[in-house]
Amino acid sequence: MSNVFHVIKDPVHGTMQFTSAEDSWIKPFVDSPHFQRLRHIKQLGLGDFIFPGAVHTRFNHCLGCCYVASQIAQKIGLADEERQLVMIACLLHDIGHGPFSHTFEGLFTDKLIRHEDWTPYFLADYSTPEFFSHYNRINPRYQLTQEKFQTLAQMIMHKPMAKNVLADIVSSQLDADRLDYLLRDSHFCGVRYGEFDFRWMLHCMAIVESKEGERLGITHKGIGVVEHYLMARRLMTRNIYHSQKKLALEELLVQMLANLSTSLEQHAAYAPIRETRLGQFLVAANQFNQAITSAAEIKTVKQQFLEKHYRDYKELCDYDVFALIKQLAELQDTHTATEIASRLQQRKMPKIFRLNHKEVGKVRTELREFKNKHGEVFKDWQLMLIQTPHQSYSGEEDPILVVNEVGAIFPIGHFSLMINAISDKLEHVAFLCVDSLIAQDKRVTHLMKRLQMQ
Repeated sequence: MSNVFHVIKDPVHGTMQFTSAEDSWIKPFVDSPHFQRLRHIKQLGLGDFIFPGAVHTRFNHCLGCCYVASQIAQKIGLADEERQLVMIACLLHDIGHGPFSHTFEGLFTDKLIRHEDWTPYFLADYSTPEFFSHYNRINPRYQLTQEKFQTLAQMIMHKPMAKNVLADIVSSQLDADRLDYLLRDSHFCGVRYGEFDFRWMLHCMAIVESKEGERLGITHKGIGVVEHYLMARRLMTRNIYHSQKKLALEELLVQMLANLSTSLEQHAAYAPIRETRLGQFLVAANQFNQAITSAAEIKTVKQQFLEKHYRDYKELCDYDVFALIKQLAELQDTHTATEIASRLQQRKMPKIFRLNHKEVGKVRTELREFKNKHGEVFKDWQLMLIQTPHQSYSGEEDPILVVNEVGAIFPIGHFSLMINAISDKLEHVAFLCVDSLIAQDKRVTHLMKRLQMQ
């Protein structure tokens, strides 16, 4: 009997074919409320304010990641049960994201709570006798057990496990996540920076031996495509993920939420917002930030917050924040949160002034003096210094391994001058984000000239 394929049409991978068995492996998860919530969380935060086509979601990306994982698993010859776990892990790897993806994490001091911290709670909702019973009725041959689910969770949470090659497909410098999001983000942003020959990359993938056991690597024929892929990642980071106006808008969004969280309990105009799920979560986030007074307290306070507020967090998505922005923008007051919401609602873009990152210390000092002098005229959020360090490839910590013609295994830097040049190098961009309504003020223009001459 011929296999029946479930087909998903995708603008990036074309026809994504899943066998009937693979479809049964992932469908109970795809149809779950937690996964469907990802339809309402955009992949690139406020990226569509700059690149109008970037309206794709974590839902799209997770499906694509799952498909890429299935292709890698088949190429390197994983057993069916291993392929099943890898596909589910890649499907659920972003399940913990909040509204606007990584942007929402800025609400917490020093980003102490990230999407990975919420992931175990989402996974625990699947790890129940009821879900397993439902899943195993659909998959009598490939049943899910607590032990298998624990292995799956270890892959998602980057925990040590017996077979590293499985974890590498989910999270590594060659993982299915990066292979999908570079192509997907490039496509939806309308740029070519993230393109590389995925099919050739797949063809060149292999299991290689290392001191940590079996790892996901490539044959010597794939050196060129990995060079292309790493350069694509570098260019996407510099031009898309760290686009200055995108980062500036996202920082404004964080400033709006953070400022609102400190004012919800006192500002009368915000009383209706306090009653919403997002309003209650923001109040709790402010209390969390206030409670963190020493490093010794962080672990305990963080755990308590996660346990207490997961119920609200798991229901939040971009729509909650957009509704909040609209609600705030319609208020007639001069509160900081209201002013920022008005800028976002009307897309009043801030002005960007690029700076010499080597002089950031001096810039910060001069900016602080300027704000102290003119604090009654200009608000702190109207002049924001933003730095964006990034690293394209880590050759020391976790090198991509290559097996050559005679079976010898070396880090890819052994063969590539280009990869050696970018390996373990931090690249920096620094800029000042200035509210457009004050950008023409003479005091501000004089400050900008001085800072850009540093």
